[in-house]
Amino acid sequence: MTNTRYSFAADEHLFAEMDEDMSLEANFCAMAICRELSGRALDGVTEVCPANASYQVTYDPDRIAPEKLLGILKEIDEEVGSATQIVADCTIFDVPVLYDDPWTKECMKQFRDRHQDPNATDLEYSARVNDLPSVEAFIGAHSSAPWFVAGVAFVAGVPFLFQMTPRERQLEVPKYLRPRTDTPALALGHGGCFSAIYAVQGAGGYQMLGIIPTPIFDRTQTLPDFKRSMILLNPGDILRFRPIDRNEYDSLRAQVDAGTFKYRSNQVQFSLADYLADSDANNARLVEALDGD
Repeated sequence: MTNTRYSFAADEHLFAEMDEDMSLEANFCAMAICRELSGRALDGVTEVCPANASYQVTYDPDRIAPEKLLGILKEIDEEVGSATQIVADCTIFDVPVLYDDPWTKECMKQFRDRHQDPNATDLEYSARVNDLPSVEAFIGAHSSAPWFVAGVAFVAGVPFLFQMTPRERQLEVPKYLRPRTDTPALALGHGGCFSAIYAVQGAGGYQMLGIIPTPIFDRTQTLPDFKRSMILLNPGDILRFRPIDRNEYDSLRAQVDAGTFKYRSNQVQFSLADYLADSDANNARLVEALDGD
């Protein structure tokens, strides 16, 4: 990205906007810069936070001068360039989803006065605004390609997910007209071009598509996937949403309750250049690595 816009936020933050468009290229570039900056372990830099098409650096101005930090960021930006030459090590996860579930549908009924179409479910509305003939067609499109964790923010490691598919095939859905005051824990939502998983129960404005039986946040760190961290997902991880039925949902919930559930996952290498050259072939390779494990 060649037109990064930098701005200082108060005395301890520097914000960099890579691009006004939300794209995998902008996100990958921002994460590449953040990884390089974190790897340098600069004295005075206390936190580096990548986002969808931007990043923010928190620093101590008594330990590193703001203009010096800005110069370093510009230097890294030049070194990274378009980021297409970078091959990143990523983790791909199989994430089961009960689409069109009873719990989010019950929640929807409480907030139809805040919705664009009070007479339709969120899935029905999402299918219609994407010119898809049915809810089943929308679910098929949503689960047809992997999702890239563009950033982790807000509550308990909520991931913001960008579908790895050409722009003309991306799903886009407006958020609720006014946010809900309640959303079930582990609801799968979609707003704009991003999906997100609500790690815990709380307010929200994304269209609700379904629910996930397995946690992405474990405060007690009881489950095997959470021994190193309470939060499962990190920027740069990849998810494959796999539609399941109610029987499999109940079976997975029983495993979670017993403390035995472990996500199916695998380590993969992701090349932005390969993805841009042929996204479908690249996605097939990633899913094959997951299913073949």
